[in-house]
Amino acid sequence: MAVPLLPLLLLSLLPLAAAYLCCVRRHTGSAATLLLRREPGRAAPRGPDPLRDPWAPRLCGFGLRLLVHVANTAFGQICLLPFLMRLNNFLLMRSLDIHEDPTFIPEVAAEVTEDKHEAKSTLDIIGQLIDARSDSASNEFSFKGIKDYLDCYRSGKLTPSRVAKNIIAMLEDCDKSTPPLRAIVQWDPEQIMLMAEASTARYRNKCTLSYLDGIPVCLKEEFKVVPYHHRVGTVFLGAQPETEDATVAKKLRKAGAIIIGVSNMHELGTGTTGCNPNRYHKIPRNPYKPSHFTGGSSSGSAAAVAAGLCPVAIGTDGGGSVRIPASFCGVVGLKGTFGRISCHGSLPLSYSTVSAGPICTSVADAAIVYSILAEPDPLYPYGLNQPKVTLSGMCAPDLKGLKLGVDWTFFKACDAEVLSICEKAVEHLQSLGASVVEVSLPEMEEVRVAHAICILSEMRDFLQPDFNKHFQEMNLETRANLALASQFTALDYITANRQRTRSMRFLREIFTTVNCILTPAVACTAPRIYESDLLTGSSDMSFTVRSMRFMQLGNFTGIPGLVVPIGYSTAGLPISFQVMAKWWDEAVLLRIGLKLEQFRYQTKKPSIYYDILA
Repeated sequence: MAVPLLPLLLLSLLPLAAAYLCCVRRHTGSAATLLLRREPGRAAPRGPDPLRDPWAPRLCGFGLRLLVHVANTAFGQICLLPFLMRLNNFLLMRSLDIHEDPTFIPEVAAEVTEDKHEAKSTLDIIGQLIDARSDSASNEFSFKGIKDYLDCYRSGKLTPSRVAKNIIAMLEDCDKSTPPLRAIVQWDPEQIMLMAEASTARYRNKCTLSYLDGIPVCLKEEFKVVPYHHRVGTVFLGAQPETEDATVAKKLRKAGAIIIGVSNMHELGTGTTGCNPNRYHKIPRNPYKPSHFTGGSSSGSAAAVAAGLCPVAIGTDGGGSVRIPASFCGVVGLKGTFGRISCHGSLPLSYSTVSAGPICTSVADAAIVYSILAEPDPLYPYGLNQPKVTLSGMCAPDLKGLKLGVDWTFFKACDAEVLSICEKAVEHLQSLGASVVEVSLPEMEEVRVAHAICILSEMRDFLQPDFNKHFQEMNLETRANLALASQFTALDYITANRQRTRSMRFLREIFTTVNCILTPAVACTAPRIYESDLLTGSSDMSFTVRSMRFMQLGNFTGIPGLVVPIGYSTAGLPISFQVMAKWWDEAVLLRIGLKLEQFRYQTKKPSIYYDILA
């Protein structure tokens, strides 16, 4: 039988082709490669499709196990992941020629301006905020906030000790319920009662420490809190109880707050759903719909506030990790200016994108917590030269004189149900005297990719020892994300930080014409939890990108952002609105946030809600 010559010829050429590709052909670049030159200070023209929705299947169970295994093999690193990166435009930075010097830390010097119109101190404004909050005497549901607790303590109706006993009983109930809420993952009744009894004595002796005295709070497990384990959502960190508090924990104790425990989080902050199936954490449930995710990574913090366990929680935000769960759980979330609130004592997973911030029942409560936590910290290298905290103008009766910037193309990149209510919220702000100015947020696809490169590269760098030593103990999604992070090069990272310089310059120009930028908070509502997620977790890059769409600009450039709930979907899930302002101008966010709260005609009661003051 004659043997076909063509297949034999091709087989004989394979070794030669392999030798050429491996040993002869240049691999480090090509003269034919065309780089897109970016003119310094000049935005690139916006294409017909400025925002790309990535492609990636939602994986769980065996499919996720297979992906994680292959992604960490030579084949995965050489073939599969480069293909997925190209498919999802993560190689964008390699096609750009950017000449601006890189900005590795988005720290911005405060403007030297003195507000001569500020007649009231911050304490006076906080007092006005508390007095202005309506009482909860009506039959309509409202979250119990700081004012409600203070009223009970001052009137003698309840003491912090009685409240603490109620909380302990509720925490026990949370663990036994079906499904368990899993908002607070570590708590100690003795510690709770010690702080509560000390607060009760201060109220009895009329020597309270602050507006937070006796107020229950929780902190994300990313922070060190005595005497809990600093696990950061893992099963392998924090083998011993902590002996020293993070700065924010110290400040809360100094203010007299009752720390009820540490809250659940997405493992190592590597996702935006809050899905954490490991044995110490499990998946926290959205109080509005327990079959849906809370959002992450500060998942337990948002769930605890929405479920009524505490009116205040502290989270961290590197890619929306305060604002996304606050949005999905229908509460208020504030990400301060980069460096505004000290992150000392939290795991430094991504040093250039992460800010700490409060999750609260109301904008007024967020203002109170912000005013107490925001301060330079000698132990934290960023924000040392920040301006003094001010709440100037927050209680103004209207929004006259404010210019609100909206990039409508960017604004509309969300679900129809989200868009509809957010457009009405813009009209509401206009009705209060603000003017809406159309602006263009340039190079947002570049911002998306550059932020992903920065946060993933920094996390991969910091977690290198753990990735080597505790690989098998990590959740599957974490392993997949860190495998993807291994693809980014030093050139990618430097180019991404050159893009940061450009993006910060564009924002400086925009903020000369407007006071703030408006967007929806998240492009969609909270996703559903599937049975397989409880066992293996899940990976959904498409959702991750969509959930961070309106978040990344703030993390990448360091500007502050506030999310406020404004309504609900037809399925009963919360929908929120975001306001972003220039560096250090949190006051204007809070001023607009107060008016956004007036837009929501009704606050629906979550399916899981504990009335601690009942």
